[in-house]
Amino acid sequence: MNFIQYTAVCAAMVGLSGCSSSVEDYQGTTPEFKLKEYFSGNLTAWGIVQDINNKTTRRFCVDIIGTWQGDSGKLHETFYYADGETQIRQWQLNIQQDGTVTGSAGDVIGQASGEANGMSFNWHYTLRVPVDDSEFDLKVDDWMYMLDEKRMMNRSYMSKLGIGVAEISIFFDKTEPLRKCQ
Repeated sequence: MNFIQYTAVCAAMVGLSGCSSSVEDYQGTTPEFKLKEYFSGNLTAWGIVQDINNKTTRRFCVDIIGTWQGDSGKLHETFYYADGETQIRQWQLNIQQDGTVTGSAGDVIGQASGEANGMSFNWHYTLRVPVDDSEFDLKVDDWMYMLDEKRMMNRSYMSKLGIGVAEISIFFDKTEPLRKCQ
């Protein structure tokens, strides 16, 4: 398969996978995803980044502290990458009257938006990602799935110009007090 054929197949797969799931598919599933409850206080998560060839390119741990005042929240995330890099992202979140969620962060272009249904939460945003001496704006289709009241899985699909370029898998755990990932 040449590069053009490969790119066309990848684009078709991304297009099909983007249409295959919606939060409505999770209506009635449990445990119910409750953003404010789950992201209140301290939690720790571990993850991997995989490139277009499914090769794991980075591993990380992230300590998260969530605080809320009414329907406005802040998530302070400190990422500790296996290669020694540390990154901080601070989300400002707002739960709207209709239950949808909007948010912003320093490396998010524009506004993030999402909604929950049943055990799932789907979050969409554009993330500015530094790579070597360049920056790329990647679309993120982020899916969170409650496993039980204390654990959650997250799958993020990143694309550029409609072509999948990376996937991120993250396991969240609230069973113990905040751990320092370092």
